[in-house]
Amino acid sequence: MRIALLSYSTKPRGGVVHTLALAEALAAEGADVTVWSLGRGGDSGFFRPVDPAVAVRIVPFPDVAGEDVGARILRSIDTLRTAFDPGGYDIVHAQDCISANAAERVVRTVHHLDSFTTRELADCHERAIRRPYAHVCVSTAVARELRAGWGIEATVIPNGVDYERFSAAEPDPAWPRRFVLSVGGIEPRKGSLDLLEAYARLRQTDPDVQLVIAGGETLFDYRDYRAAWDKRAAELGVTPVVLGPVSHDALPSLVAAADVFAFPSTKEGFGLAAMEALAAGVPVVTRDLPVLREVFGGAARFASDPAGLAEQMRAALAEPGALCQSGRTLAASYDWNTAARAHLSLYSTLLSRP
Repeated sequence: MRIALLSYSTKPRGGVVHTLALAEALAAEGADVTVWSLGRGGDSGFFRPVDPAVAVRIVPFPDVAGEDVGARILRSIDTLRTAFDPGGYDIVHAQDCISANAAERVVRTVHHLDSFTTRELADCHERAIRRPYAHVCVSTAVARELRAGWGIEATVIPNGVDYERFSAAEPDPAWPRRFVLSVGGIEPRKGSLDLLEAYARLRQTDPDVQLVIAGGETLFDYRDYRAAWDKRAAELGVTPVVLGPVSHDALPSLVAAADVFAFPSTKEGFGLAAMEALAAGVPVVTRDLPVLREVFGGAARFASDPAGLAEQMRAALAEPGALCQSGRTLAASYDWNTAARAHLSLYSTLLSRP
C-alpha cells in the first residue's frame, strides 16, 4: 500500500510530531510511506531525523515580508497543491486544514476543532472538514464534536507516545531548582494567560518555584497576545523563563527535570505533550475538558480556572509521586504500532469501497 501523509510544517508542533511517528510506524508495518510538507523559513528537512524507511518530500516555502496570516494560508495551500502529485498513492492522508485543502481526495485527521475570525482561516477550516471523504479523530470527544457540528462520523484512533524516549530520560542538571514546565509556547489555545495568573497565585505560597515555557513555532501571528501576556506578567511581578523552541534531543531531559507539567489548553485533541510528561514520571495538571478527562482519566489533576490550576499545581508539588505510577502505566498503553495497524485497517476498508 502506497500512502502519502501531508503536513503543513516541518516544525515540532503536535500534528507534525504525530505525522512523523505515524509514518514511521506505518513503514514498520510494511507500508510504502511518503511524507509531504512545506519547508518554511528555508527548512529542507524536519525538526528531527526521519527513519530512512519513510520518504520525505519538502516543498520550499520562502518567507514573504509583510505577508498577513490570510495571505500566508492561501499561499501555503497553493504551494503544496502545485507541488504534490497524488498519482501512484493508494491513500492520501492530510493532517491539518492546509494540507487537506491542497489535495482533491483525502482522508483527514481532525486533531481538534477551532474557531477563527480570519476569513481565509475560517474557510480553510470549514473546507478541510467538509471535503475529505473519510475522517479520523484522535479522541472520542473530538469525534463527538464533529458529529454534532457537521453530522460526520469519524474513526477514532488515539495517538501513540514515544514512551521509551521519555521514560528513560535523565533530568537535565541545568535545572536544579523546582519548576513548572509548559510546552507549546505562548498562544491563546494553550491557555497561556490563565497559566500566568495561576503561576502568580502559586508563588504566594511557593515563592521559589519557577515557570518555564518551551516551544512556540507556529504559522499564526500571536504578537498581540504575547504583548498582552508580557504586560500582565509585569503587572503580576513574575518573570517566567521563556525558552522558545527546544531541540528534539534536549526535550526529554527538560521534561524529566520538571516538578510539574502544566497543560491549561482551551482546545486539544489528545494532549500528546502531557502524555510524554506522564511517561517521564512528571505529574500533570491540565484544563478540565471532556477530551482531557477521556484521555488522562485518573492519571492527571484537573482544574477549570487560574485559582484551580494554582491549587492543583500546589498539590502536585506537595505530593510529586501521588499519580506517578498510574501516569507511566497510562502513557505506556498508547503506542504508535497499534495506531499504525488501526490506520492500515481503515485504509483497507476505504480501498475496498467502490
